[in-house]
Parts: sequence; C-alpha cells; structure tokens
Amino acid sequence: MPMMIGFADQRRAMLEAELARLVEELPPLGTRRLYVAGAFARGDVRHDTPLELLLVHPTEEPWRRRADFFVDHLRPRLQTHFLVYTPDEFDELHEADPTLARTLAHGEPAYATD
Repeated sequence: MPMMIGFADQRRAMLEAELARLVEELPPLGTRRLYVAGAFARGDVRHDTPLELLLVHPTEEPWRRRADFFVDHLRPRLQTHFLVYTPDEFDELHEADPTLARTLAHGEPAYATD
C-alpha cells in the first residue's frame, strides 16, 4: 500500500471533529463520562485509526448490546468503537480491568457530568 504523506494529520483532525460532535450529543443520553481510548488517546494516529471511546453509562443491557445504543443514537460518521461500562462496573473494575486501567492512565474524561 502506498504511503500517503500527511494523511495521519488529516485523520487526527477528522477524529477530533467527530469526538467534539459526539460530546455535544451526549447530555440527553444520560452518559456520565467519556474517555478517549486506543491509538488516538496515545497520539498514535494512522490513516485508518478508529475512534475508540470508553463510556460510563447506566444501563441494564448485556455487555454485547451496550454499544448498539450509542451507534443508534449518535450515528458515528467514521469507524467508532464504544466500550460501555456501568457506573458500578467502572468503580469496581477501574484497577483490575486492563482496558480501563490503560485508558485511565492516558488522561481525564473528554466528557463528564460528575
């Protein structure tokens, strides 16, 4: 695959714009916190980097169905992965769960109500 000079910078701008748009849409959905995860959070953006988001959201849905709510309501405009934890799961697992620990090590929430 040929290398596209500057496309990582363009992708970073696209990811930042999509994140800003999604943050504006969160208040009526009841989400308590949103963290940016993955390569974008680490600053390792390539031409195909997805937007990976970890959300703290009250829900009764099983793990495998939780992201569906956000896909349906937010309609992501580029590849987006939603990892959704309930507030209790977040409090109980923030040190033991590798995904949570890695995400929290990279910074503060991009959105928070508390």
